[in-house]
Amino acid sequence: MKTISILGSTGSIGVNTLDVVRCNPDRFTVGAMTAGSNIELFAEQIKEFKPSLVSIFNSSKRDALKELLQSEDVEILSGEEGSIKVATYPDVSLVVSAIVGSAGLVPSFAAIQSGKDLALANKETLVVAGELVLQEAKDRVNLIPIDSEHSAILQVLNGEKKDRVKKIILTGSGGPFRTFTRKQMENVTAKEALNHPNWEMGNKITIDSATMMNKGLEYIEAKWLFGCDTSVEIIIHPQSIIHSMIEFVDTSIVAQLGIPDMRVPIAYALTYPDRIDCELPSLDLKTIKQLTFEEPDYEKFPCIRLAQDALKIGETMPAVLNAANEIAVQAFLDEVILFQDIAEIIRSTMDNHKCQPVDTLEAVQSADRWAREEARKLITVAH
Repeated sequence: MKTISILGSTGSIGVNTLDVVRCNPDRFTVGAMTAGSNIELFAEQIKEFKPSLVSIFNSSKRDALKELLQSEDVEILSGEEGSIKVATYPDVSLVVSAIVGSAGLVPSFAAIQSGKDLALANKETLVVAGELVLQEAKDRVNLIPIDSEHSAILQVLNGEKKDRVKKIILTGSGGPFRTFTRKQMENVTAKEALNHPNWEMGNKITIDSATMMNKGLEYIEAKWLFGCDTSVEIIIHPQSIIHSMIEFVDTSIVAQLGIPDMRVPIAYALTYPDRIDCELPSLDLKTIKQLTFEEPDYEKFPCIRLAQDALKIGETMPAVLNAANEIAVQAFLDEVILFQDIAEIIRSTMDNHKCQPVDTLEAVQSADRWAREEARKLITVAH
């Protein structure tokens, strides 16, 4: 029996993680978990899975959560301190990091410091502080990716020698605007952007898919997870059946295929390097009429290049990229800016930043705060 903590249990990844646990009660138990502000769903989850410790990030909702859980024997904390306690809970061996955005960095880092294996859906942890995270994790804990693309790479690399890898081929669906012209994209709405053709995800990552920033962030994550010297190619694969590929030095290309359901990579992360029956429908190859591939349109989706540039520049620039993106995406969802303004806000924030070395978490957090304030100023001036 493996006891896990879940950081972000009410989000898309958290809900799917609990579904995997629900289907495998003989394998997993939930020792602790956090949520952001959805206390109604959180209370239901707590009553079903009976964790010993929980934390609500929005401290103003702690008392209301206590009211909903009067009959439950559970310790209730709040804020970032509570998230850290959940991430470092002594009875837990694996922490699922599913908090959206850079808010997941501190508890994820604390989990690693306390010797917990980390199943990482929060790609921002590696994007903003990859070097620090890898230094802390080295030879101590396993970092197991949950993103379908990085899970695919991990599976393909299993048993292979890393020096035999020629390049990683990172696939992406292209999002809802893959076939749109630049003119058509000028006035797209949040509703249109949230209509992903293949995946059901939270709002932030769905907008990132529409701008293709998610592929840029995944590029950075892949570089940290699998070696910064490894060549990474991004390719559009609209069917989302091949989740990523590896080309080896002998020109062989090995791919991981599967249905577009996040419970598959979650289950693999929870049991790595083993596998379990996910009780999901199998991929029926006979019904797949074609698998197609395209070059990304970097002019139509400039966020990919912005992410690649941020990694190349290094230091605090990836943290600035990520923070500016979070602010711009929320402004778009709030109908304050247009879809194509997202990339421009990020670009301008990066242009105005003076990079600093990433030698402490405080350096990352300082750059994050600066970038958020700068992005907000740029949005206010422009609108």
